[in-house]
Amino acid sequence: MIAAQAKLVYHLNKYYNEKCQSRKAAIAKTIREVCKVVSDVLKEVEVQEPRFISSLNEMDNRYEGLEVISPTEFEVVLYLNQMGVFNFVDDGSLPGCAVLKLSDGRKRSMSLWVEFITASGYLSARKIRSRFQTLVAQAVDKCSYRDVVKMVADTSEVKLRIRDRYVVQITPAFKCTGIWPRSAAHWPLPHIPWPGPNRVAEVKAEGFNLLSKECHSLAGKQSSAESDAWVLQFAEAENRLQMGGCRKKCLSILKTLRDRHLELPGQPLNNYHMKTLVSYECEKHPRESDWDESCLGDRLNGILLQLISCLQCRRCPHYFLPNLDLFQGKPHSALENAAKQTWRLAREILTNPKSLEKL
Repeated sequence: MIAAQAKLVYHLNKYYNEKCQSRKAAIAKTIREVCKVVSDVLKEVEVQEPRFISSLNEMDNRYEGLEVISPTEFEVVLYLNQMGVFNFVDDGSLPGCAVLKLSDGRKRSMSLWVEFITASGYLSARKIRSRFQTLVAQAVDKCSYRDVVKMVADTSEVKLRIRDRYVVQITPAFKCTGIWPRSAAHWPLPHIPWPGPNRVAEVKAEGFNLLSKECHSLAGKQSSAESDAWVLQFAEAENRLQMGGCRKKCLSILKTLRDRHLELPGQPLNNYHMKTLVSYECEKHPRESDWDESCLGDRLNGILLQLISCLQCRRCPHYFLPNLDLFQGKPHSALENAAKQTWRLAREILTNPKSLEKL
C-alpha cells in the first residue's frame, strides 16, 4: 500500500515538474503580453477620466488583481478609490452579492461617484460599469495597441479580445479590508481545527473585494436593486488559506489536468472550482501532516472524488458563501459529461500512476 502511494507521489511530482511548470511558464509569458496591452488601454482611460486609475501593478512577479481563469482567459480587477461614504449592506437577500448604500447624514455631493448613486441612495455597480465600458471602448480606439485589441460585443461586462487569442475581462471593484461579510459569518466552522486562530485573523484582515459584474445567481431576475448590487470575491483570502504543505502544488496539478482534459462543451469547470475544492479538502484534513508531500496522492484523489460527487449532484457551494452554487446556470448535460470525464481521469491516475506521463 505504501509502495503504491509512493509510486503515485513520484509520478505526480514528475507531472508537476514537467507539465505544470511548463503551463505556468507559458501562462506567465501570456500574462506579460496581455498586461502590456491592458495597461496601455487603462492609461488612456485615466487620461479621459481620472477617477478610474489603473491598479494593475507588478509586484514580486505577480500582477495585483489579476486572476487566471484559463490559459487564454483572464480577469483584471481595477480597484476604485473612496468607498468611505457608503455602508456595506449584506443581508443575504442576494446570494453572493451586497449593496453599497450612502451613509446616513452623508450628502451625495461628498462622494467621488456622485452621478452613479441611485434615487434610493445606492451606488450602482451597473452604472459605474456602463460608464467604464464607454471609456474603455474609446481608449481601445486610441491606444498604441489598437491593431491587436478589440472590445467583445454583446455583453455588459468590459471584455477585451487581444490578438484574437486571449480574452481579458476588466472589472471595476472596491477593496474591503477590516470588515467581514455577514453572509460569511459562519466561517470558520467551530468544530474544525483548521485553519487556526492566527490564520483566521490574517484571512479576515485581508478582507474581500466587491466587483461590478453580472451575478449568475441573479440571472433572469434582474430588478433594479439587483443590477445595482456588487459581487463578493475572496481571491486574496483564499490564496492566504492555501499556503503551506502541498496545497499549492495540488491546486497546480488540478488546474493542469483541467486545462488538458476538462475543457469541455458548455464550460462546466473552471480553475475556481478546483480552488474551491482544495479549500474544502483542507477542512476535511485539518492537520498540517495531512498536507505533507507524501500525502499528495491521497489529497488529489480525494479532491477528484469530491469533484465527481459535486458534478453528479449538480451543486458546488462557494467556500465562504455556501448559499451560492458555483454550478448555477451550467447545462446539466455539460455537468454529466464532466462527471464522466473526471471519473475516467481519476480511475486512470489511481490504477496506473504511470499514465500521468501521457495525461
